[in-house]
Amino acid sequence: MSELGFLLKKFISFFLEPVGLILTLLALGIYYFYAKNENRAEKFFLASFFLLLLFAYPPFANYLVSGLENQYAKYDYKQSAAYIHVLGNGHDTDPSQPISSQISDAGIKRVVEGIIIHNHMSDSKIIFTGYEGKTDISNAQMNARLARELNVSRSDILINPLPKDTKEEALFTKMVVGDKPFVLVTSASHMPRAMMLFESLGMHPIAAPTSFYKQEFQGYLRAPSAHALFVSTLAIHEYIGIAWAKVKYLLRGVFS
Repeated sequence: MSELGFLLKKFISFFLEPVGLILTLLALGIYYFYAKNENRAEKFFLASFFLLLLFAYPPFANYLVSGLENQYAKYDYKQSAAYIHVLGNGHDTDPSQPISSQISDAGIKRVVEGIIIHNHMSDSKIIFTGYEGKTDISNAQMNARLARELNVSRSDILINPLPKDTKEEALFTKMVVGDKPFVLVTSASHMPRAMMLFESLGMHPIAAPTSFYKQEFQGYLRAPSAHALFVSTLAIHEYIGIAWAKVKYLLRGVFS
């Protein structure tokens, strides 16, 4: 993927996700307020406020993310495969922090789950993928470093520091495993989109979801929270990704 295309995708998706959408409506409200159109300004202000409360409402956020996370059960450690692909996630390189803090929470859980599966399967290898983001070291290398600290042999680790998204990660692993079954480790909310993408390439991933955000129902009388807004944003990001993948598939069918 070209750098421009990658940045454009990120830019567009921001305005379709909760925070970007709310800020857009708020900006329009401010514009119409100063344009002396109080009726429209009021509508945009109310819409932005309503969406903020909705996406920050824990039961609604839980509903959104559960629709993704309930699609694949946790991995059955009795299964076996030669390769385990741990998808990349975020990280930083602050030297004042230990490696366990430099990798994102979801990234830590992905790596740990990959190692647990690896320990259950003799002669298996772990594939780490992911580019450097805004740092000077790739996420694949950071995750591999954590795996090494947790006693995974260097000979059992494969690294590709180049992929910027899930498709590029999948294309690399396809070169390694071909059409043989392998274990795919990623966040539970990301698993449906990842499985759809890998399978579209003729691959046979075995889902190993981790980093769940869904919770048991705790009633409707819940106060809005920043965490719920984060979970809603995470879920909407995945729903947008799934919808876009389906649109691209349909367009290929029309123009092929």
